[in-house]
Amino acid sequence: MNNLIRDELKNKGFIFLEKFRPDANTIGIASEIGDPMIPWVGGLVQRLVPRRISTPNTYSGIYGLGQFPFHTDLAHWSKPPRYLLLRCIKGYQAIPTLIIDGNDLIKEIGADFLRRAIFQPRRPQGREYKLLSLYDSCEDGNFIRWDEIFLNPASKVGQTVNEKIRNILASCSPKTAALVFNSDTLLIDNWRILHARSPIISGCEDREIERIYLRVIN
Repeated sequence: MNNLIRDELKNKGFIFLEKFRPDANTIGIASEIGDPMIPWVGGLVQRLVPRRISTPNTYSGIYGLGQFPFHTDLAHWSKPPRYLLLRCIKGYQAIPTLIIDGNDLIKEIGADFLRRAIFQPRRPQGREYKLLSLYDSCEDGNFIRWDEIFLNPASKVGQTVNEKIRNILASCSPKTAALVFNSDTLLIDNWRILHARSPIISGCEDREIERIYLRVIN
């Protein structure tokens, strides 16, 4: 199974597994697939539920039950988590996850242009504002980062690229993956894929998804 997962992630950047291992819990699935990471204290498994009103400076606090914008998770980190696993507790066909391949952005805008697009997190990390490139590198490879809310352009090139990406995302036709049944599982390459939550429609406010970040795929 992990060979299939690696192949699909390489080819598409994500894989959807319908009713995957209903006998196992989210931590067990994540541990079988890869190496789970704890992004913050007590945060191994994050429970994602819609909220009309939530903590300020969060997507739920800003958008409530509306559609979330396209983003890569924890884009303000110097090295964001490589993969994110979403596992359905209670889902709906009418609320799919929207998916955009970052490779398409790289092709349209250009890797060099994205590398020169410098952004700054809205809030300091460790009491300092780090300057980040939208197309970055680390010892494990290259990755694209994007978050129109929590990253602000910090250069002229950044301002230009910011406008280009916003225009592309506003007119794009994303792929969709609907977490509907309990144990439906969506695994996303967070270094490649931009994703967004569809708006929460009336009657679907009890949607519940569990999320775990992974360092690698086994």
